[in-house]
Amino acid sequence: MSAIDTLPPLREVIATHQLSARKSLGQNFLLDLNLTAKIARQAGDLSGCDVLEIGPGPGGLTRGLLSEGARRVLAIEKDQRCLPALADIAAAYPGRLEVINGDALEIDPLAHLTPPIRIAANLPYNVGTELLVRWLTPKEWPPVWQSLTLMFQREVAERIVAQPGSKAYGRLALLAQWRSDARIVMSLPPGAFTPPPKVSSAVVHLTALPEPRFPADAAVLSRVVAAAFNQRRKMLRASLKGISPAIEDHLRAAGIPPTERAEQISLEAFCALARSLKSL
Repeated sequence: MSAIDTLPPLREVIATHQLSARKSLGQNFLLDLNLTAKIARQAGDLSGCDVLEIGPGPGGLTRGLLSEGARRVLAIEKDQRCLPALADIAAAYPGRLEVINGDALEIDPLAHLTPPIRIAANLPYNVGTELLVRWLTPKEWPPVWQSLTLMFQREVAERIVAQPGSKAYGRLALLAQWRSDARIVMSLPPGAFTPPPKVSSAVVHLTALPEPRFPADAAVLSRVVAAAFNQRRKMLRASLKGISPAIEDHLRAAGIPPTERAEQISLEAFCALARSLKSL
């Protein structure tokens, strides 16, 4: 394994700071610095960007982002045990790494970031989906971020890029593809991690579009899509009846047969339905 900086290998860092991964925090550490640098490169040219990283752990991806030229990295880490290891990285890259100890679901990072902003993270499994949905559904668009480069369980990654008619197609696919270009750029086996998870992982790169593919109110679309796929085996007129007593009229106005099921409905049609409901 070639070195990407003058800091110790991650196994040595973990041993020095006694950083055993904690299941309660959704931690699985990626220790191969060549892999973390490769993930960082998937985020594109970082030289003029601030990068937000969630859950850096012992700092493998952090080091990759910095060695690949990120202007600054803001790392939000909940686990206090990781802070000394991250402090060592900050000392090796003076003025380029800021670490906030806290819960990423409760912290607004914008006061600490200067555009252009990219987000890159090996997301903790227990908060990854919620963070992605938040990043995809701000009220205003374009968002503060240019791109997201995120590692998920392979199953979640496939849901993000899924197409209508497939088993993986659902809420994540619609919200991601409404406002971004999403593609899987890397796959990683369980053995790449310590401890090895039970499933494979994948890195998804999402590039923000200048404007959504189809007009719709983000809050209405999110509500419609969540309800539609919460009971995906039901006909839409049944799964969406709680949204409007006249849901069949709205479905027909959007060109959607009321007896259709959610997994068959295109993004364009869901956006049309959201516009019809917004007109109430």
